[in-house]
Amino acid sequence: MSHTDTGQCAMRGSCGTKGWFGQELPCPYDGPAVEPENQNARDLLVSVCGAEYAEGPTCCTSDQVETLKNSLAQAELLISSCPACRNNFRSFFCTFTCSPQQAWFLNVTDTQVSRSGETAVKSVDFFVGEQFASGFYDSCKSVQVGATNGYAMDLIGGGAKTYSEFLKFLGDEKDLGSPFQINYPSTAPPEFIPLDPVPRNCADNDLASRCTCIDCPDICQALPYVPAPGDGPTCHVGPLSCWSFALTLAYAIAVGSFLFGYVLQVTIRRRREKRYERMALSTDAGSTTLSPRLHTRGLVGAVSLSHDGDDSLGAQSTESRRLGRGASLLDPIGASQPRQYRLNTLLRRAFYRLGLWTASSPFLTFALVFTVVGLLNLGWKKFEVETDPVRLWVSPDSESKLQKEYFDEHFGPFYRAQQIFVTSAPDVPMNDASFTPDSRAVLSYDHLDYWLNVESEIRALRSSPHGYRLTDVCFKPAGPRGACVVQSIGAWFGNDFSDYDESTWERRVLQCAHSPVDCLPDFQQPLGPQYVLGGVPTTKSYLEAEALVITYVLSDSLDAAEQAKAMEWEEALKDYLLDLSERIPMDAGMQIAFSTGISLEEEISKSTNTDVKIVVLSYLAMFFYVSFTLGNGAAGREEDGVMASLSQWAQNLPLLLRPSTVASSSISVDSWTAPRIFPRLPRNLFVNSKFMLGLFGIGLVILSVSSSVGFFSLVGVKTTLIIAEVIPFLVLAVGVDNVFILVHELDRQNLFHGPNASAALQGGNLWMPRSPTQSRRSLFDSTREESVDARSLPLFLSAEERVARTLAKMGPSILLSTVTETVAFALGALVPMPAVRNFALYAAGSVLLNALLQVTVFVSALAIDLKRVEASRIDCFPCIRMPSRIALLDGPVGGSGLGKIARFIRRHYAPFLLQPVVKCMVLLTFAGIFVLSVISIQHIELGLDQRLALPSDSYLNAYFDNLDVYLDVGPPVYFVSQDVNVTQRVGQQELCGRFTTCLDFSIANILEAERKRPEASFISQPAASWIDDFFKWLDPAMETCCRVRKADPSKFCTPRDSERLCQPCLYGQVPAWNITMIGLPEGEEFMRYLKQWLISPTDEECPLAGKASFGTALALDETGTDVIASHFRTSHIPLRSQADFINSFEAAHRVADEISEYTGINVFPYSLHYVFFDQYAHIISITQEILGLGLASVLVVTALLLGSWRAGTIVTGVVALTVVTVMGAMAVLGINLNAISLVNLVISLGIAVEFCAHIARAFMSAGSGLPVDHPAGQKERDERMWTALVDVGPSVICGITFTKLIGMSVLALTRSRLLEIYYFRMWLTLIISGALHGLVLLPVVLSLAGGPGFAQPEADEEWMSNAIRNEV
Repeated sequence: MSHTDTGQCAMRGSCGTKGWFGQELPCPYDGPAVEPENQNARDLLVSVCGAEYAEGPTCCTSDQVETLKNSLAQAELLISSCPACRNNFRSFFCTFTCSPQQAWFLNVTDTQVSRSGETAVKSVDFFVGEQFASGFYDSCKSVQVGATNGYAMDLIGGGAKTYSEFLKFLGDEKDLGSPFQINYPSTAPPEFIPLDPVPRNCADNDLASRCTCIDCPDICQALPYVPAPGDGPTCHVGPLSCWSFALTLAYAIAVGSFLFGYVLQVTIRRRREKRYERMALSTDAGSTTLSPRLHTRGLVGAVSLSHDGDDSLGAQSTESRRLGRGASLLDPIGASQPRQYRLNTLLRRAFYRLGLWTASSPFLTFALVFTVVGLLNLGWKKFEVETDPVRLWVSPDSESKLQKEYFDEHFGPFYRAQQIFVTSAPDVPMNDASFTPDSRAVLSYDHLDYWLNVESEIRALRSSPHGYRLTDVCFKPAGPRGACVVQSIGAWFGNDFSDYDESTWERRVLQCAHSPVDCLPDFQQPLGPQYVLGGVPTTKSYLEAEALVITYVLSDSLDAAEQAKAMEWEEALKDYLLDLSERIPMDAGMQIAFSTGISLEEEISKSTNTDVKIVVLSYLAMFFYVSFTLGNGAAGREEDGVMASLSQWAQNLPLLLRPSTVASSSISVDSWTAPRIFPRLPRNLFVNSKFMLGLFGIGLVILSVSSSVGFFSLVGVKTTLIIAEVIPFLVLAVGVDNVFILVHELDRQNLFHGPNASAALQGGNLWMPRSPTQSRRSLFDSTREESVDARSLPLFLSAEERVARTLAKMGPSILLSTVTETVAFALGALVPMPAVRNFALYAAGSVLLNALLQVTVFVSALAIDLKRVEASRIDCFPCIRMPSRIALLDGPVGGSGLGKIARFIRRHYAPFLLQPVVKCMVLLTFAGIFVLSVISIQHIELGLDQRLALPSDSYLNAYFDNLDVYLDVGPPVYFVSQDVNVTQRVGQQELCGRFTTCLDFSIANILEAERKRPEASFISQPAASWIDDFFKWLDPAMETCCRVRKADPSKFCTPRDSERLCQPCLYGQVPAWNITMIGLPEGEEFMRYLKQWLISPTDEECPLAGKASFGTALALDETGTDVIASHFRTSHIPLRSQADFINSFEAAHRVADEISEYTGINVFPYSLHYVFFDQYAHIISITQEILGLGLASVLVVTALLLGSWRAGTIVTGVVALTVVTVMGAMAVLGINLNAISLVNLVISLGIAVEFCAHIARAFMSAGSGLPVDHPAGQKERDERMWTALVDVGPSVICGITFTKLIGMSVLALTRSRLLEIYYFRMWLTLIISGALHGLVLLPVVLSLAGGPGFAQPEADEEWMSNAIRNEV
């Protein structure tokens, strides 16, 4: 039909409904507009559509106006906060229904027969101009619905993104919308005039149009620019930071300077050589005074010696060897009085006394020490394992933890979420023809049918033993009789798939995905596709979604009994889902990944990561290494090994079958080559082996760990699974070092003062040969020319005396390493995270106890084992004594007394390392490593993936993987305001956002402004503002919301009360309710209405009521007369990585601080994950503080025990470089900075000292006290370092480096990624870095800048007898 005449209608009146239910359908009417039936009809029309309808004919009846009124009332519950949207909405539908020029823009295109048999409209074309359509949409698109944290457009426009989509949604025929189809053609035929009045704009200044900032972004005041977390201004030169560029430039200059200097030095030296050669040709051939000492250039440190000094040294050193020790008085190097360090002397005396007493009274020592250890182990009675994730990983006084406790106390604990991801199972044949082999889409008819049956089973699931069902424990926002919150695609189908078939299910999915408001679940909150579908393509092809997301929300409670109900049902759900995960791949071609409320704590508490086999293997490997290595240094005749003995026996065995042709007495026969029935195994295998001693040392490690656990359990420090898994490895790797050091030194004492000492010395046995320079007598040098002095030595000492001397020499080194390790580990206790703090305490206690046991009971065991060896008793079977063999001394008994490693260091490594050019290369190399490490440190990321704390076979691993990929919604975040007087207008204006007099930077307005910059705020959804919804609930225009009795306005109406008995709460009030807040309640009246609002049910009649949406958003005082605290709810953007979680925490606290600054209100943010990420707000400063304190403690301890601040500073610097190298490797190895890696860095301090302490002390103990600026100072330092490397280098390699490598390498076999990444990788890097810095860099730096040493002439052992015995 076409109508172009003035005052013509296209439809009018009602012609019945389409079915039994539904709205009235209009009648097609091709006639003029008609005056309203009566004045009441006119008044109704004016009240609904405005004063423009106060006169003149219309195209609607009073019945239509009544229906229009009811329809508009439902929409205005959502859009009334924005007058422009509200008035545009009313104008649009009033014009559509009642305009007298209706026929100009409306064309009835089809009719139908209604249930009453009348002809009714079926479809129309509504021609709307672009100006009005676009303005209408723009005025409504930003209007928010606080209760749902969403937009009104999601509800009234199906989430439309354009005005065309908006109009289409409004015109589509639907049960809760238009009863007939309204089409909106883009162009109008010539005979029609599109409806195109000027729309209202939300930014207009008149009260009938202007909206607030929350609903109208155009009028918002912009917040100051804030960069996204981690994107602050930085200084860069190209791809490098300025700091990296400066270091790189400095390093390049250093390398260039070195190369230039080296080339210059070589050039000058060559010119001098040529000049000397020309001069030599013109002088007497016998005159050599002018020729350079060319041979000294090849000597270690010779470049630092003057010509005269070097010459005199050479002459006097030869003479000194002829005259014995007295000649040292004539030696410039030995002429100065040797310095002594009093503290070192006191320590040696103390350790000598301790060693002598423990070696003399071993069993008394065992009794006393093991009694104390036994008492410590009584603490196991109070042994407890902490498994609560919050108490494990969150500091008790953490700000976030305190805020969480405040939130839980005032608003109730956060809901318990049970979440399931359903995906297609790979490589499982599926019967659904719609799937291709490469398809990853999960939606199909069969899959949905199967899964909705699963959901039915879950709803019917009963727990054991009390038989709780989902309805007994779920969260019901509408109250106890309401529906459970279950976010699932099943809600789109009404949890009943029987009404759909293979041809209709897809249409239903698309309809609900595009318009969630048309598919409301039973708990009446729209479910957008982001809540129930995962892996949706960017094209929004919802049918190609890769995952179903199902979330069951259970109520949580601080009441343990109520919480136990939920946990019981969660246990039943977990068991059901575990069983389902086994059968669903074959049953339906799907797979599930899930988590329940109890899952995380249960899985963390599992001990599956404590692989007993790995622990046992580690200790066995260490035991065999210790046992086979400890006995290698024993003095005695060199014998072939086991394999050589077996090989010789096999070669001689055939000789038994041959007849003897020579009389046995006629020739001497070598017993080694004589044939035997049984092989002749080496004596060392039975007597000199250290199996029992090694086992005893490892037993002490276990005992120290056990005693540490007992002690700290006694004082109430709970253990964790990390302690159980890591400390045995750590203490094993650290504790065995001292065993090697003590045993190696005892071997040395046996060489000088054991039963074979006389033969060794007389035979020219040199335990410590001279250095290659030959410039002075090595500290342990002994030659045939010095036989007079050698005979004056006490060649034989008792076993107790030798053990005491061993501890006297090595005790200070052990003390140095133990103190620094214990202090470093104890500093880890400054980390506030309980799991890490407890780990640091247990580790410090274990290391300290292990060291105490080693200098007491292990020393006693050394004495007992030494007596066993000298009595020729078999190891492991000491009751059996082997007969002594006749030893013919055909040559030196023990060669040089040095092992293979020591010989390598003496002959090759030390001379090479101490060459000047090599020193420079070492310094440049480590400087380059330092520069690279500093550059790498800048790329270390923060965080700790919680998956690493789970067992490797935990079902939660798959859940977290799916969570990262498929969940498209972020976690909720609450901004909690405290101590605001909301009963007064000022306090109200500080909170609200939907009224014109609200502060420009109120809480609601700031949160809205922050939402518009999610890259900086990490906020994605509009905030739910309780005060705005509360005041809107009071609007008298919302006739179905706040109602009171007409007869007694002090009494509120209930939903069951008749409308004729009730009226709106503020009806007739003067001044009237308006958006300027004038006339809104304050004081006691405010609290009376507020308490009623909080208990009013949220339903279709009044979605603004507060029971479901805000029932827990406010905390009232005990008397109910004041609001203590309230929160504003919103959501983060989807958080995919640790960086996202950390940045969201930082951004939320920035926003809260910003609100507090603008409003003066105390505001803090709360989200469930904040307690776990609070540490990262301070982790960098804590790292700097703890490492700084650790290095300071290392400096103090090393300087005091070494007796030199210069040496202490060098050692501390090398330790710092070791830690920097480890930190540089963290970024390369994928190790994040967190509390665990921080403690490992602190541990690195202690262990790095161990690589340096023994060499540094040997260097300081080998000196003659020359001042640094002495002409021979450089050469003297090279001598001391050479001696130190040969003396303790083998112990550092065998006893420190290899033991740690063996102890840590076994961790590579662990099934725990946490142990593999944060312990194996990090400690392996530490061991390699520590060994390189301790054995390469430290010797070079000490040889260049080490302080003067303290002479300890241990070659003259009378010092030990005189200096110590005089004090005993």
